[in-house]
Amino acid sequence: MQLRVYGIKNCNTMKKTFEFLDSEGIDYEFVDYKKQAPDASLLVKFADKVGFESLINKKGTTYRKLDDADKEKMESEKSALAVLAEKSSMIKRPIVEFPNGELVLGFEPEKIKEGLK
Repeated sequence: MQLRVYGIKNCNTMKKTFEFLDSEGIDYEFVDYKKQAPDASLLVKFADKVGFESLINKKGTTYRKLDDADKEKMESEKSALAVLAEKSSMIKRPIVEFPNGELVLGFEPEKIKEGLK
């Protein structure tokens, strides 16, 4: 498996990530949530590594537009992962997955470089 980057193509943070990876000559596979929605098993795998709370992009528009009932669902792992599978725009971007299974959440150039060593 090569480096895999999960996110949404048109996101500004994703664009920075792509520019960084390309400028560093880092080969990667991009998984676009809009074309290939994350399934429950993928989200559980991520949550097991970093905690489900870390996967939630609380700064994004999609999260801010949630009603109180849906925001309450984000307090429990099972219901939060179901909401994230349905509304993939709420997943923190990017999620960078290394061949060894380790993850970096968000645009963290130094952590990405470190993970490739």
